[in-house]
Amino acid sequence: MKLKICGMKDSKNILEVSQLLPDYMGFIFWEKSPRFFNGTIPEIPDTIQRVGVFVDAPFEDIIAKIKLHQLNIVQLHGSEDAAFCQNLKIENIQIIKVFTVDENFSFDILKSFENVVTYYLFDTKGKLPGGNGTTFNWEILQKYNSTKPFFLSGGIGIEEMEKIKKLHLPIHALDVNSRFETEPGIKNASLLKTFQNTIKNELSR
Repeated sequence: MKLKICGMKDSKNILEVSQLLPDYMGFIFWEKSPRFFNGTIPEIPDTIQRVGVFVDAPFEDIIAKIKLHQLNIVQLHGSEDAAFCQNLKIENIQIIKVFTVDENFSFDILKSFENVVTYYLFDTKGKLPGGNGTTFNWEILQKYNSTKPFFLSGGIGIEEMEKIKKLHLPIHALDVNSRFETEPGIKNASLLKTFQNTIKNELSR
């Protein structure tokens, strides 16, 4: 199970967290977010996949950010449809399509995206497109009917690891953010290191 640390903002903090060698590091390009990234990504290890997070951004803006920041993956958090994803796919970029989940969520919505995105990401439905800091009822994911691995997000902390393991689902990566912050956009590297070790320990049991 891989780890994505999202909502990175400060250059010094990015470099500190990059020493943990997470699999993915997320940068939010939605201006309304308190974790909006408007800087330059410092030099981080090539093994860390750079993920750009967008919310209904124009196609041209996404392409520009991909080139400027050498993004490996685009994470779409808005109402982008399958045709939009298909156009991005032509640009040879990996795509994570986000779906916010509540008790009324239907996995039928995934069908049109099945051949045009690399991964799905499931997050808690709330007032914001993401970063609401709360979990949803993960038992809903037992109805997941795709073979595509997915990212799990939404208020994940160390305390949730045992419950996540018991789901027995094709979780590709855990996406963490607010539960590991000292303030929006600033991550506690020590706490993240503990979480990394918890993931390894839980998976080896």
